[in-house]
This record gives sequence, C-alpha cells and structure tokens, in this order.
Amino acid sequence: MPRPTAAQLAYGSCTVIFSTLAMLLLSQTSSGVGIAIISVAALALGLLVAMTVPLSGKRPAAVEQPAPEEPVRAAVPVPAPEPVRERAVS
Repeated sequence: MPRPTAAQLAYGSCTVIFSTLAMLLLSQTSSGVGIAIISVAALALGLLVAMTVPLSGKRPAAVEQPAPEEPVRAAVPVPAPEPVRERAVS
C-alpha cells in the first residue's frame, strides 16, 4: 500500500477538523453518543477526501513523439596542420 502524500494528509485532516466543527455546531448535540457519531462520520468523510485527492489530479498519459531529425551538417574541410618550426640553437 503506497504512503499518503502531503496533499492527501492536508486535505484529509482539514476535512476532518472542519466537518466535525460544522456538524457539532449545526446539530447542537451534547450527548456522548451524538458526538461519537459525528466524529466517526467526520473521520469517514476525511478518509474519503484523502483517497480521492490523486484521482482529481490525474493527467492523460503523454503521447510519445518521434525525436526530431538532426540537421544535415555540411562537411567543412579541415586545414592541413602547419609544419613544426624549430628554433635554431645558438
């Protein structure tokens, strides 16, 4: 199983925190059972969001294109090397 990416951890954590707060504020529950149900629902929602993060970022596979042909280079004659000049020993 691959490790979660940083984006998955961030999106999942933010989803859990914000959805828990929103559901607790909207339901105005104060019982332990209600809080437990909301917490489990928020964790499930966070897990769902974290697992779908890579699916939304998929890109179509790149199509391989043939390499461009190299341009034809003109043959340039190389000048002949000059003879070595020796110094006179005096």
